[in-house]
Amino acid sequence: MRILIVEDDTDLNEIIVKKLNAEGYAADSCSNGREALDYLESVAYDVAVMDIMMPEMDGLEAVKKLRDRGNMTPVIFLTARDAVSDKVKGLDSGANDYLIKPFSFDELTARIRAAVRVSSGNPSNVYSLADLSLDTATHVVKRADKEISLTAREYALLEYLLRNKNKILSRQKIEDNVWNYDYEGGTNVVDVYITYLRKKIDEGHDVKLIHTVRGFGYCMKDEEKE
Repeated sequence: MRILIVEDDTDLNEIIVKKLNAEGYAADSCSNGREALDYLESVAYDVAVMDIMMPEMDGLEAVKKLRDRGNMTPVIFLTARDAVSDKVKGLDSGANDYLIKPFSFDELTARIRAAVRVSSGNPSNVYSLADLSLDTATHVVKRADKEISLTAREYALLEYLLRNKNKILSRQKIEDNVWNYDYEGGTNVVDVYITYLRKKIDEGHDVKLIHTVRGFGYCMKDEEKE
């Protein structure tokens, strides 16, 4: 899941990004609304977590401009403004949710999951395909009722594939969603991690769920239903 953190408090910005990356999210960050618009126009983020009171362009103006441009990326305001009138103004500007500082990191991630459930049309935290399931709240992955241990990056890749099951995804699109701007790996990173996942998800099962689409990328689907 690719997330943009927009916060002008450098320390808080770094803390949120580090915690999200540790949880398996791909998090980028910037410090004002003007930069946020540039980021959100260049990458398809799943969620943006944005402060309101920022230099150059505040969060309210940034979200209004974002919506005017037809960009419907879910936005969660994370702000110290706690008056009801501020919440109303924030939500009316086009934001999807509003969280008050100080906040619980667990609540923030829960609200991120809720925003993605709405945008993806999935009614719960569990994504499934055939006998494979992934719970975004607990990070528990099972196939045929057997729990599978994944690294944070393997988990992020599997989550993205499952959220887009039956869709053909290019290597570039996968990399853009699962890895952030700070990544300095090799050019075949997607292929390498797909190999890791196949060993853990498909090896030993008659029905394979991760498929290569030659010349394009990958698709996660139940081949028995073809």
